[in-house]
Formats: sequence, C-alpha cells, structure tokens
Amino acid sequence: MLNQLPGLVAAVLAVCGMGFYLLCLWSARTFLRDSRKPRPEFTPPVSILKPLRGVDPQMYESFASHCVQDYPEYEIIFGVNEADDPAVDAVRQLMREFPSCPVKLLVCPEVLGNNRKTSNLVQMLPHAQYGHVIINDSDIYVPPDYLRRVMAPFSRSEVGMVTCPYNGIAAPTFGSKLESIGISTDFFAGVLAARQIENGIHFALGSTLAVSRTALNAIGGLEPMVDYLADDFEAGNRISKAGFEVVLVDLVVETHLPAYSFRQFFDHQMRWARSTRDSRRQGYIGLLLTFGLPWAMISVLLSAGAWWSWPVLALAALLRTAVAFQVGVRVVHDPSVVRRLWLLPLRDLIAFWVWFASFAGRQVHWRGEVFILEDGKIRPVHTAERELVNEAEPRKAKPGEAERGEAESGHDKVSVHW
Repeated sequence: MLNQLPGLVAAVLAVCGMGFYLLCLWSARTFLRDSRKPRPEFTPPVSILKPLRGVDPQMYESFASHCVQDYPEYEIIFGVNEADDPAVDAVRQLMREFPSCPVKLLVCPEVLGNNRKTSNLVQMLPHAQYGHVIINDSDIYVPPDYLRRVMAPFSRSEVGMVTCPYNGIAAPTFGSKLESIGISTDFFAGVLAARQIENGIHFALGSTLAVSRTALNAIGGLEPMVDYLADDFEAGNRISKAGFEVVLVDLVVETHLPAYSFRQFFDHQMRWARSTRDSRRQGYIGLLLTFGLPWAMISVLLSAGAWWSWPVLALAALLRTAVAFQVGVRVVHDPSVVRRLWLLPLRDLIAFWVWFASFAGRQVHWRGEVFILEDGKIRPVHTAERELVNEAEPRKAKPGEAERGEAESGHDKVSVHW
C-alpha cells in the first residue's frame, strides 16, 4: 500500500483538477447566459491607440479592419518609437487606401520606462481627442461591429474599462499550434473561472483595453505602468481597485500568432507564467490544483498502472475535453480546437512543467530582448549586470557630452504625421 501512496496523492490532486474543470464548465455557461442579455445602444466618440514596433503577422489586414467600423465617430492613432520603424510603411499604405478614416501617425522618441509599448502610449494619449480610449495590439483583427459592442457597456457610468477574449490563429509551426490551443482551451478557461469566483473581472486582456478618461485619470494615467511587464493586467486591476467595473464582453477578436519554434513557444509560456506569478501570487500558487489531466497521467505512472488510476485518468480526460469544447468552441469560437484536440495532453504537460520552472528564475524574453522581472517590473539584463560592476565608481562624462545632451534634449518631442 505504501508503494502506491505517491500515486494516490497524485490521484487526489487530479480530483482537485477535475473540480476546477467543473468550475470552468459552469463559468463558461454563466458567461454565455449573460451574453444573451440585450445590449444598449451607446456610441460615444472614441480614440483607438495602437502602439507599434516592428512587423507582426497579418498586421496590415488587422489595421484595415479598424478602418471599416460601423460606428459614427472615431479616430485611429498609431505610435512608433523611431521614424524608420518597419511598421510605418503599413500605416502610410493605410492612409492612402482609407483617406476618409481619420488616422494619425506619431513618432514617440522618449523612452519613459522599460515597457516601450506603455512608454509610447503615454506620449500618444495627449493627442487623443475623445473621452473614451481603446488600446489594442498591432495584430488584432476586429469585426465591423467591434466598436459598437465594446463601447456599449459604457452606457453605465460605473463601468471604467471593457475588455474581450481573443482567438489565436496559429501559423503552420508546431509551437504556434500549441500556443493556439492553449489560448483557446486553457487561458480563457482560467479567465472565465476568475470571473465566476471573484464576482467579475478585476484585470484586463491586451486584446482590447477600452477605458474612459474618468477611470484613467482616477489611476493617475498610464505613466505609473511604464516599467510593468503585464501593463494590461495592471491597468484593469488598478481601475477595479479605484471602484470602477471592468466588463468582459462576448465579442471575440483575432490575432495571428507568429511561427513559433518550440523554444520560442516555451519562452513565451515562461514569460506569461512569470508575469502571472508576480501579478496574482496567491492565485498562481493555486494553479497547482488545476492540472487535472497531468496529475491523472502522473497517478497512472506512479501507481504502476493500478486499476483505480485508469478511471481517474478517463474522467480527467473526459472533463478536460468538455472544457476544450465549451470554452474553445462555444466561447472563443475557435474551429481549430476540434482538429487539434490531440495536442491537449502534451500542451497541458508543458504547462505543468512551466508552472514549476517559473519559480526557478526571473528572466523573461520579450520581443527579442531579455529582461529581469521583479515584483511585476522589468529591467534589461544588461542593466542589471552593469549595476553589479563598479557600483562605487562614478561615470565620468566625455568631453562635450553634457553639451551634446543638452542640445539633443530639445528634440525629444512627439512628432505628428497625418
């Protein structure tokens, strides 16, 4: 009996995970039921802010989807850190093909923090002329009724932010397919479970951050978040703590995932995991009890295939599949879930391993750079290394450097291109 004890412990943890699967099924059912409520007609003018850096898959098509909105009044503001950013050509093309759509292109030269995206947004925000702002990533593709459905909840004054789910369309690579099925069947299952047990959403998703100026001003704007990795989580969490409601609407947008290699997929998962570890510490530790299928597989192994371990595995697999269909197909509307269902066990085992590995370090990879993550904030690895070398030795300015810095400081202003 004692030799089967590790298998029994794993089976108990699998049962805990199955309880989480049941919670996900109930949460998805509740979300779908709430989505059937009548949607108010509320269409205030809105400014769409899109910070850019480099070229993403299907970027131009995503830009264009914002220019054909069935909405009375809006503007689109793009922001780059450097005038020669490769994304500028796509914005220029957009201006030519949609001359009636109000589009601005801003060059935001100042680096206000280690999160370049938020740094750009801080410099873009003063150019937004309307009382509501939507922030979304460059690769987000939206339907024609996007603005109508996202802005509708603001008809209630207590709503400070609106966010929405997204469907990750995979590239042909294996890593991209693993990423896609994880987003549709695991990530959003967790989001819906959090909505259920926490009586609402108290964070936001980077696919859409729609916010009122009133709520944004209440949290001191975006400036306090220029060093945070999970800027979307921070914005939603701070707005919720300020007394405003954060709403998750039933609109699903799309993003085309990069052609991740397996290593790139793993690095991305590790960045997400360590970011969540710092943002939601207690909830992240509790994730250990949500891995129903991996624990059931481990139970079979540790018990040497004991008869009682197989029903546990079968039930865990059945409930995990049910969650994949309920959330991935019915909520996120991802048709690829069915044909990629065979990837679920492998993807869940990788997530299980990433959870443990996330506690072993603080490095994260983001857009080709490596950062140190500490209490939710990031700093480049090379900066951290320099701090350990010659700390006591002050840096001496080179001849003429001070004068040159003073002369250049006058150029650190946002330039506007129409």
